[in-house]
Parts: sequence; structure tokens; C-alpha cells
Amino acid sequence: MKTLAVCNFADLNDGQMRVFRLICSMKELDFGGEGGKVVVYRLGENIHATSAFCTHYGANLAKGVLTTDGRVLSACFNVCTGDIEDAPAPSAIHSFKTSIKDGNIYVTADPSRTTKGNMTRAPKLLATSAGESAKKGVVIIGGGSATFHAIESLREHRYPENITVLSKETYPPIDRTKLSKALITDPSKIEWRTAADLKIKYGTTLRIGVTVTSIDTAAKQVVLDGGKESIPYDKLILAPGGTPRRLPVEGAELENVYTFRGIEDSKKVDAAAREGQRMVVIGSSFISMELVIAVSKRKLASIDVIGLEEYPFEAVLGKEIGKGLKKYHESLGVKFHMQSNVEKIIASDNDSKLASGVAVNGEVIPADFVVMGVGVMPATDFLKQSGFELEDDGGIKVDQFLRVKGHEDVYAVGDIAWYPQPKTGESRRIEHWNVAANHGRTVGATIAGEPQAFTKAPIFWSAQGQQLRYCGLGADFDDVIIKGNPGEMKCCRGGKVCVFIFMFSDVESTRLVISSISKASELLRLGMMPSPDKLKEGMNILDIDISSEKARFRPESS
Repeated sequence: MKTLAVCNFADLNDGQMRVFRLICSMKELDFGGEGGKVVVYRLGENIHATSAFCTHYGANLAKGVLTTDGRVLSACFNVCTGDIEDAPAPSAIHSFKTSIKDGNIYVTADPSRTTKGNMTRAPKLLATSAGESAKKGVVIIGGGSATFHAIESLREHRYPENITVLSKETYPPIDRTKLSKALITDPSKIEWRTAADLKIKYGTTLRIGVTVTSIDTAAKQVVLDGGKESIPYDKLILAPGGTPRRLPVEGAELENVYTFRGIEDSKKVDAAAREGQRMVVIGSSFISMELVIAVSKRKLASIDVIGLEEYPFEAVLGKEIGKGLKKYHESLGVKFHMQSNVEKIIASDNDSKLASGVAVNGEVIPADFVVMGVGVMPATDFLKQSGFELEDDGGIKVDQFLRVKGHEDVYAVGDIAWYPQPKTGESRRIEHWNVAANHGRTVGATIAGEPQAFTKAPIFWSAQGQQLRYCGLGADFDDVIIKGNPGEMKCCRGGKVCVFIFMFSDVESTRLVISSISKASELLRLGMMPSPDKLKEGMNILDIDISSEKARFRPESS
């Protein structure tokens, strides 16, 4: 245990955070490979210290955003405790003891404690004696982002009972965002946790490669494989995710027409996207355009994108930004066929099982393989015969605590959940892994005895040859404010419903993009978002104080 002075109290301003290296007898202390670095935060008269790097992908926390109520955002952590506040962080950061003496700030550090694998907040699992019936615990249907973050949150909030995961996937929960951005084909490289860690450190029973066929809510049992086995539960989390859509057109089932969701899909596209091949992508939103970027340097003979709208991403990002993104992709040789419907997918004359082209607007686009990125359907067929009321699109409505209405002790999260949007109250279903992850965190806390309403603003990001970040509330916008030039991939947009999008093409601006979107999301959360008029007048959200004590209870939008 070492207690070391890091700086003078007066040298750290209210709302400021700084990185320090801990040096003892001319030797740098090391904490989990972090090079002796800690971040020290000042909030009013209080001082806090944590490990220096985000547990998601290692971002320097001191370059993130600090809020007056003790949150630091790269991912999001509580600076007072180190606990996770929001996804995507897979584990907590370490919190160091601090003190002030003779005007100096001291940090007490234990060199034996590391950030990696930090499970200091997890409970000891309750053991059951012989003959004693164990509690059934929580059963989670699904193996995606929501599932892992629900497990993490349950244990973080000291839920001591059994957790059982039933997943149709053949591997533990993975960081699915890597698939379309980098065509990862080995699940072990992007696992949130290994199967062994889930079992030993989290006390979780992972059942992979199983199919849930129905639920008996009266008996509180999940039925597997048409009745061959039943799993009892105390609490049930529905997190089955989505099933990729296939357009109802001739040729959609040909062998080289792919959808994209999991590792097997990534393997198929990775193998097909060879030099000299011709790729046709149907759909012009996130998954489709990320795949275009992922294969853009593979020297394909051609890449054609077919979209319903005038510009890619138009439904989410609007025409102006969609136009800029289209221009960027065209500079890489991508050809767009927008405002178009696929008539049919044409089978090859040489092999009737393979596609050789796509018919659009009276012409045939040649193809060696086709990818359909046209959204997903909630994977809820197994609920239809189980007494659950589904929406027209197959989703299921939940309340602000993500509880399924009419079914006690059942929660629904992620791609299947129609939930009340924070601030607006409108019911929305959002197909994005960060929303699913935060759903899982919220439900985990609620089941563990700390009920939480879901209040997170959705944050999306995408690899489009530059950093693109989005956060927003509501399904539409009434006004658009552009700063910068979308054609040069440098702009931000804000609207009446509080939607912000940031993108920059130069590497030096990456940190600014991340800070900007974090700041925007916190302004929405704190009710301090400036009015559209103030944004039009040139107000920079990065200049708004949300860190110091004086920022508390001072809405900027009023």
C-alpha cells in the first residue's frame, strides 16, 4: 500500500481532471499495465481518483467528459466508486482512496490491484447445502450484447443467485460491432468474456447452440427443442435479438446471397470478398455501408449499393449528411443505385444455385455475391404460442422498467423491445447494440433489487472512412442545423428533437468527435441542451460547463 502526493489542491480547478504517474523511490508503480497512471478528479471540494483507461478499448479517461454528478465518459464510469454507469464498458475501473493534507492531494494505491479482470464488486455466490433446493434464479434467452451486460450488472449489483444463458449462438456473447466493421471470423477475438470466465467469475451457466421453442409463464419454465427439456426460472430476460430480413424477391435464397448478423455470416462475406470479385449490397444504412468500407481496400472489381432512399443513411442522418457520405464512398469507386427497388436476383446460367446479377431499374447489375443489409425482424416467433402479445413487426411492448406487460417477472430488452423513449415518452424499438447493452444493465440492476427506469439517450457510431457519432431522442426532427461541410465529412447537426451527429475525416479530430458526442448525450441527460436558436447563433456545446459545482441545477436551454 503506497500513499503518494500527486499535486497541490489549488492546482486542480473545480470540474477538472488530470493524469498523474505514481512514482515511489524513483520507481514507477504499475497497475495492470497502466504504467502507474491514475486520473485525479476535482468536483467542488471533493477529490477522487481512478485508474486511467477505459475498460472497453483503452481510451484515456482524462480526455473524456466529466460531469458535476461524478460521471466520466469515454464509456461511462462513476468517478467516486469506479462502477460502470453505461455501456459499453465490460468491467469497472479501479477507485483509489484520496486525501488532502497541508494543501496537497494524496492518492493511496495498492500495486497488487489491477483493472484487468477486476471483479472486486461481484458477490460471493450463495452455496446450497445437500438436500436444499436451489433457487431457480435468472434465465436469459439470447447471447448478444444485452445478455453480457445483464450478467455484468446483476453481479455488479450483488445478485447472488443462479444465472442461466440459453443461446442459439455457438459461442459466448461477442462484441458484434466488430463484425461488419472488420469482418472478424474468429469469435474468440471479440468475446466479452470467455466461457470459463462466465462460469467461474460470474457464476453463469452458459448453454450454447440451443433453441427455445416456447415459454410456460404459468409454470415459469422455458421449453427447449420442442419440449425435450424445460428450464425453470424466477426471473426471465428475453434478449433473443433479431433475424436478418430477406427481401421477398425471386432469387433471394440463392447460395451466394448473404445476410449479415453473426460469425458464420462474417466468414461467408470475408471468403467471397476476394480481389477481382463483384459485390452488390442491397440496403444503404449502417450494416451495409460498414461492409462496403470493410472490403473497400480489397481490390474488388466493383461495389454497387442499391437503396430505397435518395441518399444513404437518409432516414437516420438526413439528406445533407447522406449526400456527403455518398460523395465520399463514390470517391472510393462505389456506385450507387438509389431510389430503386430490387426486381429480382438472377441465377447464373452456369450454376442455378448461384446469383450472377441483380435486376434494378430495367438493368442487371453483375454480381459474384450479394449482401442483403435490409434490417432485422425481432426473433420472437417462439413467443407467439406462449401467450405473449406482439406488435405488428414482431416486437413486444415493455414499461419504463423494461417489464413485459401482463407477464410477471418477465423482461424484454434489445432489438425486440418497444420501450418508452426518455424525455419524449414515445414508444420506440431501436436495433442497436448500445441500446441493447444499456437495456441489459438496467434490467440487471432492477432484478438485483435496485429498480431503474431506462433513461439512456441512444448513442450510435459507425466506421465510414471517418468517425461518425450519433445521439438523439425521438424518431424525427423538425429542423436541421449544419456546421461545417458534409461533403468534406466535417459537420455536426442538431435539431428540435435534440439529435446530434458528428463526423470528422482527419485522425486528429477523432478525440474531438468522441468528446462531442459524449458531451451532447450528457447535455440531453442533464436537461442542459441549448435551444436550436442558440445553436444557430454559434453556441459550441463543448464550451458549456457541466463539470464544476456551479454547473449543477443550471439548465442552459432555459
